[in-house]
Amino acid sequence: MKIDGSCHCGAITYEADIDPEKVGICHCTDCQKFSGSAFRTLAQTEPGGFRLLTGTPKVYVKVGESGNERPQAFCGECGSSIYATSTDPDPKVYNVRAGTIRQRNELVPKFQVWTRSAHEWLGDLSAIKSSEKGGA
Repeated sequence: MKIDGSCHCGAITYEADIDPEKVGICHCTDCQKFSGSAFRTLAQTEPGGFRLLTGTPKVYVKVGESGNERPQAFCGECGSSIYATSTDPDPKVYNVRAGTIRQRNELVPKFQVWTRSAHEWLGDLSAIKSSEKGGA
């Protein structure tokens, strides 16, 4: 599936080829901190399937629990997370951050990882008061 997207301010745009079966949720504490939320949703690209169209993301390299380095790319202007990848040589696989994907509503997660760090309250969000627009 072809996807495209951008950061919040539009300085960075991209397109990619993904397999919709490789859309998932990561509950690790690093993703919680990076996103400022309970988890991050990702879409894994095909090897070599990510193409940056405009802009140059800033990159922060984190070291995972495994000891592997994981470059994290984000917009230096608005701070939107764009992707994570490996330090392996090309063709790289990218985990594109679903919030930046224009087709995000079509991408239903098929797997979850690092569930040992998942928040217990995620199980039944329908029980929590909701509003279609802002306000709590």
